[in-house]
Amino acid sequence: MILLDKPFVSDFLKSTIRENNIPVVMTGAAHKMGFRNGNHLITEQEAVEAVASGNGPLIYTNSENAIGWIAQHLAFTELPDKIGLFKDKARFREMLKPMFPDFYFRKVALADLARIDLDTLPMPCFVKPAVGFFSMGVFMAVTPSQWPEIVQGVHSEIQRAEELYPKEVLDGAEFIIEQAVEGDEYAIDVYFDANGKPVILNILHHLFSSDLDVGDRMYITSKQIIETYLNEFTDFLAKIGRLSGVRGFPAHVEIRRRADGLVTPIEINPMRFGGWCTTADLAHAAYGFNPYLYYFSQKRPNWNRILQDMDESLYSVIVLDNVTGVDASRIETFDYEALASTLQHPLELRKIDYAQYPVFGFLFAKTQADRFYELDYLLQSDLREFIKVR
Repeated sequence: MILLDKPFVSDFLKSTIRENNIPVVMTGAAHKMGFRNGNHLITEQEAVEAVASGNGPLIYTNSENAIGWIAQHLAFTELPDKIGLFKDKARFREMLKPMFPDFYFRKVALADLARIDLDTLPMPCFVKPAVGFFSMGVFMAVTPSQWPEIVQGVHSEIQRAEELYPKEVLDGAEFIIEQAVEGDEYAIDVYFDANGKPVILNILHHLFSSDLDVGDRMYITSKQIIETYLNEFTDFLAKIGRLSGVRGFPAHVEIRRRADGLVTPIEINPMRFGGWCTTADLAHAAYGFNPYLYYFSQKRPNWNRILQDMDESLYSVIVLDNVTGVDASRIETFDYEALASTLQHPLELRKIDYAQYPVFGFLFAKTQADRFYELDYLLQSDLREFIKVR
């Protein structure tokens, strides 16, 4: 069964649900998302009873906003605790100590950030909400002189973010400070099957505009990426599965891989694939299978067959976050058509209410490898050329 919640449900996920009669729990949020009738809809009580039966259904959430419903209605199961194991970054790091005994991290109250003895911190390091989402409230400290500005930025960004997401998704009361992890960053959509074994549904390279960039602007996937890292990342996630003990559990995993092959997890987002229905939908565009159906049917992609006839094209999701430096209230229009025209093969453009969320939209694209400069342009852009200010 699936729990739907804000901020976004894609047309692809909606059609997947309706065409395959995937049970949707009829919460108020699902109703607002347009699910009001159909034989695939089940009441909240029916959902709880199905889970309590002992042979409960697989659960998927499109949004971490739905975690609150799970905590409230499924407290009699181990699921809320398993979610908390990943969602709380301090608990997550504690779990990983057997694998990374020397990794530095500490939990700090928001009110204490300004009073930290900076000589005790490994620089560079990251400051992030202990319970967070979408790179909100995440800052990188390279030198002690940056700390006052970072603390000010944290307070400002968290105040805005807490207006958008419930505490189960983003809680600004406590932060974690952890050492910076070297290497290229990758995002992985995966589910752990009934035996706790990982099944990878997508691997994406998270690209950054610079070494100081901590944003979510661009993720790309390709035949070459899957072929290079599928076995290695599967083996790594198998260790995570054994440590955590999760079963029948979807997740969006973020890791860094050093040149010498050391893989270090950044975070694991529970009960969903990429947020805002991005990375799973991109996998369908790139590889032709439906990750949502593969999870619910516990099916494994036949990657050898999927990749054999593919070329070297890059498939990307571009997060059009508002980094213009202009407050949304002063932005009259955003020229989506001009932005899409910078790419030879845009696949889908999703417009988002940028007055409500700090993002203009999401752009999906197919790019020939020798035209990477198209992607690099948008990776480096602050998007100011596409806005009209009041």
